[in-house]
Amino acid sequence: MWAELLPVGRSASSGGYRRHAWNAADAECRAWFEEQARSRGLAYELDRNGNQWAWLGDPQGQGAIVTGSHLDSVPDGGAFDGPLGVVSSFAALDELRARGAEFSKPLAIVNFGDEEGARFGVACVGSRLSAGLLTQEQAYELRDANGLRLPDAMERAGQDPSAIGADAERLARIGAFVELHVEQGRYLDEDQPVGVAGAIWPHGRWRFDFHGEANHAGTTRLVDRHDPMLTYATTVLAARKKARQAGALATFGKIAVEPNGTNAIASLVRGWLDSRAADEATLAAVVEQIHQAAAERGERDGVKVELVRESYTPVVDFDVPLRDRLVAALGGAPVLPTGAGHDAGILASAVPTAMLFVRNPSGVSHSPAEHAEVADCLAGVAALADVLEDLACQ
Repeated sequence: MWAELLPVGRSASSGGYRRHAWNAADAECRAWFEEQARSRGLAYELDRNGNQWAWLGDPQGQGAIVTGSHLDSVPDGGAFDGPLGVVSSFAALDELRARGAEFSKPLAIVNFGDEEGARFGVACVGSRLSAGLLTQEQAYELRDANGLRLPDAMERAGQDPSAIGADAERLARIGAFVELHVEQGRYLDEDQPVGVAGAIWPHGRWRFDFHGEANHAGTTRLVDRHDPMLTYATTVLAARKKARQAGALATFGKIAVEPNGTNAIASLVRGWLDSRAADEATLAAVVEQIHQAAAERGERDGVKVELVRESYTPVVDFDVPLRDRLVAALGGAPVLPTGAGHDAGILASAVPTAMLFVRNPSGVSHSPAEHAEVADCLAGVAALADVLEDLACQ
């Protein structure tokens, strides 16, 4: 399975992946998922939000145990973030069948669509829609860098966008959701290949619009300029400082410039801030301090600064009884914090959720250098199988 997925959407120049929502690589990944489901005799289903499901047992049954993750990537992302959870879910089912496990509850494997938000700017679109945290109206307003609306992209890919929205009836049938994911950090030591998630830091994405005045780079005196790039650059430095002082994280990782000419002073710079912290009060304070620093510098530069919050996820404490049950099933696995968002975090508002992390020796993620050793991946499959057996075969 892993070998089949590796070439899909991989850039020959960077070695990273460009599996973005509703593009050709995404379609190939989706076809792969359907084939894996049907080859195992599972009931394949595509829900109203484009999420894919593979069912063992009655899809309409109550108390279903669900596992899975996502197959899309950030721009030039790594091979493991998302796909490891999906591949491991199918492998764990194979392991349980080899053990002769008898299931007392329906079991499903899911591929949530557009988890990374690389194309339309909002993370976890598929699970947010299902949980009612993103409305159809809001989703219809999402556009990619070329101005194409999300529903139009879905339609081009063969998905009907008219029915997208909350799927409360489906979520009500789920007894627990367990997502396996590659670790995005280095909390696990050499004796612990698998850990259990404790909580997800609150996090969000904010767009800063710096409005200046376009002019000639070679003839406009420095004192006569209203250069939004200068304000933006100062804001990037301020973000690092404010985050460091608060023990938080703040990253400007995406930028758009108009008119984007080498010999032109920009009229508009858009910068996207990703910020995360251990608690919501600290996160709010850090973002406000960054905004204040940007506004103060903008006054000096003659640049207007606007701030738009594009997405936000509050702190997620995973279901404690479910978490403790996973820890016990794995013989006392360590409990880890995480600053990364996941579909499991989105669903936690409606369904008992938990996560397993597979060790990442370098801690690198969202990069072609992302890696996990084969032995650790197999340990993750065994751990997931143990957990699913405990939850679905009692």
